[in-house]
Amino acid sequence: MRVLVTGARGQVGHELLRRAPDGFMVSGLGSTDLDVGDAVQVEAIIERLRPQLIINAAAYTAVDKAESEPEQAYRVNRDGVAHLARTAAAADIPVLHISTDYVFSGDAEQPYRETDSTSPSGVYGASKLAGEQALAELNPRHLILRTSWVFGAHGHNFVKTMLRLGRERDSLGVVADQRGGPTPAASIADALWQLAALYRDHGNLQWGVYHFSGVPSCTWHDFAMEIFRQAVDLGLLERLPQVDAIATSDYPTPARRPAWSVLDCSRLVAVHGIAQPDWHDELRSVLQELVGA
Repeated sequence: MRVLVTGARGQVGHELLRRAPDGFMVSGLGSTDLDVGDAVQVEAIIERLRPQLIINAAAYTAVDKAESEPEQAYRVNRDGVAHLARTAAAADIPVLHISTDYVFSGDAEQPYRETDSTSPSGVYGASKLAGEQALAELNPRHLILRTSWVFGAHGHNFVKTMLRLGRERDSLGVVADQRGGPTPAASIADALWQLAALYRDHGNLQWGVYHFSGVPSCTWHDFAMEIFRQAVDLGLLERLPQVDAIATSDYPTPARRPAWSVLDCSRLVAVHGIAQPDWHDELRSVLQELVGA
């Protein structure tokens, strides 16, 4: 099966390319190869490659920068998705698309279900929600996978930031009043390939919105403590820094961060048999890869 992967140089896109299983002929395009915000480019690429499935990992993910660059965020996260959805629908090509917990307000106390009301609090979340809505409207054969707190050995993420700060500082403060599910980029890629294989083998999927994130849920402070513990164990850090628990109000950012990013992922398990990963295990794999980098 011919598969087009957009956003192939991002965290998840990188893993999608290197974890592609047998039975797929993958074309991976980064933003310099395909500007999804350009409808003409999208049409030309799909006409040339003639994929049978599209996995869209292209996204504008600079959460704080989006507040001052809303046009760029919407160009990729809404318009880019719309261009892919419209062109794919005309050729009867399904689209698997990655979205985010930022489509919610972050004010809940129970894990978010797919049917819960969306209410993004910033430009990034609003632009991602607009992309979801465009995809659902323009291409009935779509699957949206919302995820959270993505990390991996490739690209910029919390794990790599903590490692850098752990080397530079004896102590640091990490937010302890935001809770979510750290999600390995590799696990997201594996889940998408499992969905792609189901589509290839059966010619159909139960389309719609699904949630996928790592377990157990934790705070950023909890996550940082485990990163440092494993990093010292593997020799990436010489000593454990002191990690102080701070409040969100102590670390102001241009974009409001959700206090609650925990997703209910039971639907993906029930419908497609794809279980949530334990992020502790994949964190060790990521750190081991960084040891050898």
